[in-house]
Amino acid sequence: MLNLLSRNWWYFVLRGLLAIAFGVLALVWPLATLTTLVILFGVFALANGIFAVITGIASYGSKERWWAELLVGVAGIIFGLLTLLWPGMTGLVLLYLIAAWAVVTGIFQISAAIRLRKVIHGEWILILSGIISILLGLVLFAYPGAGAISMAWLIGAYAIVWGFLLIILGFRLRGLKKEIKKAAA
Repeated sequence: MLNLLSRNWWYFVLRGLLAIAFGVLALVWPLATLTTLVILFGVFALANGIFAVITGIASYGSKERWWAELLVGVAGIIFGLLTLLWPGMTGLVLLYLIAAWAVVTGIFQISAAIRLRKVIHGEWILILSGIISILLGLVLFAYPGAGAISMAWLIGAYAIVWGFLLIILGFRLRGLKKEIKKAAA
């Protein structure tokens, strides 16, 4: 399992880069229309979901909880497609859709981190990204009237932090790959 995770370290880095790109776009275009935000989020959730499904499938048979990553991916694909299919939905519906996605993703990330804590060092990064996801979702549920601009800034900041945490995790896994090769030699 550890070998598989370290071999696929770049999935996490790529997902992190996608999250950072999405976050920067959300911060740079805070006055963009709600439709633009809908499309940005839909593309991000869909792409992130696809890579999470790939990671889950690649982990099948070698990881006990491969299904958790697969479920995160399926949730991302579903939320991404729903968002892209209904770009004219109201801001409130979009806000609740993003909030639900963030909470679900955070729960699965924490679950995966708890399971991996005996296998890798630095699982706190995945736990922290899960906590940040859940907190974002709860804040969005609690303050739905905050407005599209503040929502864009909040989501953008979240995506950037989450992206950096995924990149750190990916490079830590890459480092484990080198350690595994040393140990085998």
